[in-house]
Amino acid sequence: MKKIKFLLLLISTVIFAQQSVLDQKINTIIKGKKATVGVSVLSFEDHFRYNKNANKKLPMLSVFKFHIAAAVLDWVDQGKLSLDQKIFITKKDLPEGTWSPIREKFPNGNIEMSLNEMIYYTVAWSDNNGCDILLRLIGGTETVQKFMDSKGVKNFQIKNNEEQMHKGIQYLYENYTTPHSLAQLYKDFYQGKILSEKSTEYLYNIMLNTETGTNKLKEQLPQKAVAHKTGSSGKTGNLTVAENDSGIVTLPNGNHYSIVVFISDSTEPEKVNCQMISDISKTVWDYFNK
Repeated sequence: MKKIKFLLLLISTVIFAQQSVLDQKINTIIKGKKATVGVSVLSFEDHFRYNKNANKKLPMLSVFKFHIAAAVLDWVDQGKLSLDQKIFITKKDLPEGTWSPIREKFPNGNIEMSLNEMIYYTVAWSDNNGCDILLRLIGGTETVQKFMDSKGVKNFQIKNNEEQMHKGIQYLYENYTTPHSLAQLYKDFYQGKILSEKSTEYLYNIMLNTETGTNKLKEQLPQKAVAHKTGSSGKTGNLTVAENDSGIVTLPNGNHYSIVVFISDSTEPEKVNCQMISDISKTVWDYFNK
């Protein structure tokens, strides 16, 4: 018994020492930066976790499209929706002044698009108009909130769609989560606790093919190792409300970890914000592959 206790103590000491080294390296990356940086890392196959400002409620921006897509797919799992069903899109559904690859491809609307395509545009391309069309389809942000609440997701709030967020900077802060909450949600999602096996695989594969944020989490990692969802507010004057990336990383040995890096209220240039995310991601990757 004494030997077992000694071994457990030794393991705990080693893990703590390793976490301290990781923390030192991340502190070096963010040192002197005029920004709030929240980081959460959660290993799926063991009990390793790393947190920095991970319990702060930080604005999600387009990261919330993961939560929205999950709520839509819950309706698919229930038989209320089908991925093959068509959604008619009018020109009115595609307002200008917002990021929308759908509008760029179909500027006049008046097309039918499958739910499958709409989810892909919304998650992989982070289409803002696609996002709001999906929200209208399931009854708004309240439906997403209730779904996440039902799955035990803590420290998460969604109140505003993309149209509302474009009306004022204050609305960006009303859609928030904590880095730790999101890291745990990704773990639960991957382990099949949020959606059916089919819907989990479907959404995970879309995240693997995310087209945005190539200079963030995945920049210095093997491209197909990262399934992720990004979010960015852009600049309001000199302020970046949020520059975010988050997702699930698959290691060469087949193990996994979730990683969330949220940069909030930054007065640094966009390049600096994105470089912090990229360097933190590489530091965590190197830690697991040491």
